[in-house]
Amino acid sequence: MTLTEIRRLYRIIQIQLEYGLDDLLPDHELVKWPRRALKLAFWIRRKHRDKDVGQRLRLALQELGPVWIKFGQMMSTRRDLFPDYIADPLALLQDKVSPFDGKLAKQQIEKSLGGPVEQWFDEFDIEPLASASIAQVHTAKVKETGQEIVLKVIRPDIKPVIHADLKLMYRMAKIVAKFMPDARRLKPVEVVGEYERTLLSELDLRCEAANGLQLKRNFSGSDDLYFPEILMDLSSEHLMVSERIYGIQVSDIKTLSSHNVNMKLLAEKGVTVFFTQVFRDSFFHADMHPGNVFISWNTPENPMWIGLDCGIVGTLNNEDKRYLAENFLAFFNRDYRRVAQLHVDSGWVPPDTNIVDFESAIRTVCEPIFAKPLCEISFGHVLLNLFNTARRFNMEVQPQLVLLQKTLLYVEGLGRQLYPQLDLWQTAKPFLEKWMMDQVGPKAVFNAVKDKAPLWAEKLPELPELLYETLKRGRDLDQNVARYFVLYSANKRKQTTGLFLFGIGATLIVCSAVLQLSHSDWHLGLSGGFAAVGLISWLASWRAYRN
Repeated sequence: MTLTEIRRLYRIIQIQLEYGLDDLLPDHELVKWPRRALKLAFWIRRKHRDKDVGQRLRLALQELGPVWIKFGQMMSTRRDLFPDYIADPLALLQDKVSPFDGKLAKQQIEKSLGGPVEQWFDEFDIEPLASASIAQVHTAKVKETGQEIVLKVIRPDIKPVIHADLKLMYRMAKIVAKFMPDARRLKPVEVVGEYERTLLSELDLRCEAANGLQLKRNFSGSDDLYFPEILMDLSSEHLMVSERIYGIQVSDIKTLSSHNVNMKLLAEKGVTVFFTQVFRDSFFHADMHPGNVFISWNTPENPMWIGLDCGIVGTLNNEDKRYLAENFLAFFNRDYRRVAQLHVDSGWVPPDTNIVDFESAIRTVCEPIFAKPLCEISFGHVLLNLFNTARRFNMEVQPQLVLLQKTLLYVEGLGRQLYPQLDLWQTAKPFLEKWMMDQVGPKAVFNAVKDKAPLWAEKLPELPELLYETLKRGRDLDQNVARYFVLYSANKRKQTTGLFLFGIGATLIVCSAVLQLSHSDWHLGLSGGFAAVGLISWLASWRAYRN
């Protein structure tokens, strides 16, 4: 490890000890020695002794920076895995991270715009509306139109911190890959690489703006999901200007209830929106923590989701989508043999895996989750059990699906808060069945023909010429084959003749040598004749091979 990485690792350990996070370590034999080692760091004093462990954890993650804040955001949505005294403080990391100076933010905005804020906007608020791990948001109005907008600006000097943490994560991942027996299956380096790509894309607000435009276009005219309008002319790498929206944060259950929002329909729409983005569009919002999701209060009987912060998105290719859909449907139908076979066919487990044993292991993990309301099902625990099952069968982690898995966990967390009785399986199954039918049924054939029709129409006038060229090339090929066959046959005959002459010559030379052993005069003469004829045969054989 480099000196910089050692300093950063020490800083991480120091912050954890200062905030007393060693209290979170379980009372287990495996952590006995680490506990004793931590006690040797007597020079590190604890802070915030008056706060409980959840608040200390939030403050520590906030001080460690964006990489750790993102981790805390995901933890806050898993109330089935973490108690309220942990999840509630971590929820503040979604949009209430300590802001940086508004004057500094204004300087950043003016630098991106190339002039004073007042040239483009009125009523610029120096106090941030919200502050997150990588950027913060200020409000204003467009001078020409009076439209209410928000200005999202990247935190200053954030890149060196992110790069330092990512380097350390790579280093630790390589150590894990080298010494852990499960490293090949877990692919720690590839997983860190996937996380790096998504995190760095958030540092360029042009990427987020492009993602927002794509998602808005995908749901144009929909009453299920809405994305704010983005003012591209005023946006740049470190600044994004977009429409200001008003709504209720999805985690504010009390306010949603006071507005008589249909919670059951809202939760079902959330599941439908997720599967629509994944399977219909192959382009999904991959950072759906409560700080990025609001609900419109205009139509509470038919609630609409509002998505913000499109910095992290995920994409899937057709093979991934087909594989996932077939697996989901097989799970829904409790066809565990099909699930096991799909894992083998996709290459996730070795081809020599015992299908019967694998099927039995999957059934043991998944059978208890069916026929229960969402409040009694924990995908977190199911995934943990599947992880242990996978270890037995050498299943490999697929880095391209890490974002999808994270988003699925977010969706579960939101669904649990909104409507705990939601039957996730019954909501998702009809959607997936319809999607699969569209992929393999008559409609799929029609769509394939429709998609190829413009290309075929373009190539149709060239068809007679292409047919003529093909027939001409076929005739020339036949002639060439015939000519090569004649040459091959002639060459083969010459080689056979040469081999025969070589054999005759060898036989005559041997006979000449035998006759030389007898000292009869006539034998000596005959021996010379045999030798002469043998040499002539060899010469003729050599010429035949040469030609």
